[in-house]
Amino acid sequence: MATAAHTTRPTLRGSFGMCASTHWLASATAQSVLERGGNAFDAATAGAFVLHVAEPHLNGPGGDLVAVFATAAGSSPLVLVGQGHAPRGATIEHFRAEGLDHVPGAGALAAAVPGAVDSWLWLLAEFGTWELTDVLAYAIDYAERGVPVVPQLARVLATVEGLFRTHWPTSYALWMPGGQVPQPHATLANPVYAQTLRRLSTTGDGETRTARIESARRAWRTGFVAATVAKFAATPHRHSSGGDHAGVITAADFADFLPSVEPALTAQFRGITVAKAGLWSQGPKLLQALTMLDHFDDEHIDPSTAAGIHTITEALKLAMADREAFYGHLDPAEAEAVVRRLLSTRYSKERAGLIGPVASTAFRPGDIGVTPYIPPLVTDRHDVRADGVGEPTVGQTGQTRGDTCHIDVVDRWGNIISATPSGGWLQSSPAVPELGFALGTRLQMTWLDAAAPSRLAPGRRPRTTLSPTLLLRNGRPVAALGTPGGDQQDQWQLIYLVRTLALGLDPQEAIDAPAFHTTAVPSSFWPRTWTPGGLVIEERVGGAVIDELRERGHDVTVSGPWSQGRLSVVTRDPDSGVLQAAANPRGAQGYAAGR
Repeated sequence: MATAAHTTRPTLRGSFGMCASTHWLASATAQSVLERGGNAFDAATAGAFVLHVAEPHLNGPGGDLVAVFATAAGSSPLVLVGQGHAPRGATIEHFRAEGLDHVPGAGALAAAVPGAVDSWLWLLAEFGTWELTDVLAYAIDYAERGVPVVPQLARVLATVEGLFRTHWPTSYALWMPGGQVPQPHATLANPVYAQTLRRLSTTGDGETRTARIESARRAWRTGFVAATVAKFAATPHRHSSGGDHAGVITAADFADFLPSVEPALTAQFRGITVAKAGLWSQGPKLLQALTMLDHFDDEHIDPSTAAGIHTITEALKLAMADREAFYGHLDPAEAEAVVRRLLSTRYSKERAGLIGPVASTAFRPGDIGVTPYIPPLVTDRHDVRADGVGEPTVGQTGQTRGDTCHIDVVDRWGNIISATPSGGWLQSSPAVPELGFALGTRLQMTWLDAAAPSRLAPGRRPRTTLSPTLLLRNGRPVAALGTPGGDQQDQWQLIYLVRTLALGLDPQEAIDAPAFHTTAVPSSFWPRTWTPGGLVIEERVGGAVIDELRERGHDVTVSGPWSQGRLSVVTRDPDSGVLQAAANPRGAQGYAAGR
């Protein structure tokens, strides 16, 4: 059995409450809420709004979220659907008429309806206990006083400085005050966003707690936020391909969006139930890969060995090919049929049987009785412009230019939530000057092809990469986890689950161990390229392992020793009440908190 050679910090243990996230200010905020009597949903909401301020290059109010949660009352795992849909005017015909053969990676034309803020407010109203003013007070204070600029944020701002100065003056004014790119560890404030939150938090004074939250939701969906965004988006702005296009989002589109919850999809791995979002996310990819790996013994899936890395990578390639071929915002009956076939024991065994000793370089969706969609398989694109591209995820070298955010919370009563907010990155679209944030660009994950299951169409959600996870043992929640990383999110979570559920590592050991991911799938983000046989791996895995992987036919890129993944996790033993938490040390900003 594998053992970890190194851990950067201990796994936290306690019995009161645990929080973990991609930024220490969000973790500290969430833990503060728990200490003051709030529950996990109050804490996660407060932490999420702080993430808007602390990691604006990774998420924003104009973005989206997916969460998986369960209540202390013993509910089955539920998915909070905070992924907004395409606006009414977002048709394939309109984009083609604009001279486009793909959805741009930046600019208002690529904006889905923002779902994050309304979804967090809905969750707070339905399952929280705190007043909205108290929940938003943390984010308002940080936005007014400023937060330290993490090095990654400074690098992103330096990259887009020319774009902002030349084409996006509202972003230049907001994020480069005084005409200077903020340096690492400088203090950066966003008083305009603080004022937006203050207006939301003080609407509906004198009503009940729930009614006050509903008033804030109306101000967002049908009030000053929707009207201001729609007016600004109608102005043409430069996008990632170099053209100038106006957005099509309107105030009516804001009103069309309503958060919802749905039952989580589940599968078994080593006796543990893994709960994920549906086919409109990439979550079933993790379930598919786990069901394939459940046909192998522990020795053959050990991610510290070349054989284990090979097996895991090949399983992921097969699952991700199915993602491209079959996933999307399908009607309920169609989605149920597709999921049933993809997660069947027969199908998982059949797919596992395709994993041989040599790396595959083919795109191999399976046969589930549905015609697979074969996306354009682009291996290179010379016209790529990095400036302003929507979600700047992990590059071929392993360098991370951006990503997304994540937060996990469990409280002493047993409420537990795993949430992945994203979109609305400051580099995704020009900042709306009256509101202090930008729109997202999630529509870039759709295809301008009517045959694609993830096609662009009004009212359809883009197939998001946001993919939090909940684990259950005997029907009782025992862990919440997730990571940023675009197409890598479920890949890094898969490695974690193998290490903890099959090999017995504790949470921090599993997070700290060397990570890897495959690029042998069309990227979900513009410019949608792929690398057949591509495998990016941290150099800490060792030269002998890397050499064997190359001998097996993998196109290996060796990344820095601590370059991949920003995973966090909280756990709860439902019998003893013991809680645990761990967070990723890479980038030096992910932290857990608790007692």
